[in-house]
Amino acid sequence: MWSNTSSSNPASPTTPQIPSVSPTSPTSRPTYRLKNQGRRVAQIVKLKPECVEKYKECHAKVWPEVLKQIKDCNIEDYSIFHDPETHILFASFKYVGYNYAGDMERMRDNPKVQEWWRMTDSYQESFVPGAKSSAEGEPAWWKGVEEVFYNP
Repeated sequence: MWSNTSSSNPASPTTPQIPSVSPTSPTSRPTYRLKNQGRRVAQIVKLKPECVEKYKECHAKVWPEVLKQIKDCNIEDYSIFHDPETHILFASFKYVGYNYAGDMERMRDNPKVQEWWRMTDSYQESFVPGAKSSAEGEPAWWKGVEEVFYNP
């Protein structure tokens, strides 16, 4: 589902770097990593009109294994919105990890997530030419959209 965004490392020039200290140095301190402030991601897909209620029902009780995997893959502030006139689903989340491609691969490798995607993909139509499913990866099922304004 999340693979249509850049698979490169999303770190920006303002992303804090990991301090490095030689473990044999007499003044060595533990290395640490500051939390990545995140990269905002937005995507769209079309919800089949006959599947609106099913889609809302399953998202009212998302499986705990799926929620855990989302968190473990460094995704925060995840929301999905629905426009009933156009049938568009708009997803928005913040990626706060340091290896987007690796985290998305871990997401795709989870059997429970694959099962969830098989169910939810059946309620949707992708805008991406050639997309087969969320689990297939490329081309992505959900279409990435460009952010044109942000006011933190």
